[in-house]
Amino acid sequence: MKLSIFNKDGQDAGSEVDLRDSIFDIEPNETVVYEDVRRYLAHQRQGTAKTKERSEVRGGGRKAYRQKGTGMARRGSIRSPLLKGGGTVFGPKPRKYEVKMTKKMRRLARKSALSQKAAEEAIRVVEDLEFEEPKTSRVADLISTLELDEKKVLILTAETDVNLFKSARNIPEVEVLEADKPTTYEIMYADVLIIQESAVDVLQESVEPTASEEAA
Repeated sequence: MKLSIFNKDGQDAGSEVDLRDSIFDIEPNETVVYEDVRRYLAHQRQGTAKTKERSEVRGGGRKAYRQKGTGMARRGSIRSPLLKGGGTVFGPKPRKYEVKMTKKMRRLARKSALSQKAAEEAIRVVEDLEFEEPKTSRVADLISTLELDEKKVLILTAETDVNLFKSARNIPEVEVLEADKPTTYEIMYADVLIIQESAVDVLQESVEPTASEEAA
């Protein structure tokens, strides 16, 4: 698969980049994508929610009132779940929300997500953006020229670019990540992916390593 490369001003640079069909042109597996997104969201949960049961609530050591003659039920403790301040029935307990997936399934999920974006023509490859200092207007102008205003944009870089990160962080719904970092959730959440030219190989190697790297 070939995609046109845009220059720093958002215009067609007149060149193309070759993307691997095994990553960007497969039949998306929606089930695996769903499971990987579910795994990601589950891992965002702390699992620290906790309520006190009847045996853990303070008080209630003595009988609340006499057994007979009150006209009320024979209540033995004020820690009953039926009373205000009493224990909770079947409340949450600290737990792990971990969802396990094999490495092969996670890779397939990322490939499926990238292939879906490619099929939707939601991928833009641009020349490397070089910033000597943070400049929000440059990123905003690029996004505007590419007609991506009011869209959720994920910009992928070959390596950590602090100036680009600072330039984009004040623009709503625009995120900057290293090309080997985005999860299936982050790829699917974005409306459009902007990939720097030097980041293309980094992204492809992170999703589908070459045989030499896998052997190492």
